[in-house]
Amino acid sequence: MTLAVVWHFWISVPLAVGGVLLTIGMIAGYVGTVSRARYPRD
Repeated sequence: MTLAVVWHFWISVPLAVGGVLLTIGMIAGYVGTVSRARYPRD
């Protein structure tokens, strides 16, 4: 039973980091798309 608790703890770390990075990436992509449409280069 202890192995299951340790395994679940360590698998949660990359999942949480990936979720945070995915959220930041989606927000950055959205802001980039919206600002590019609002302020075109040419």
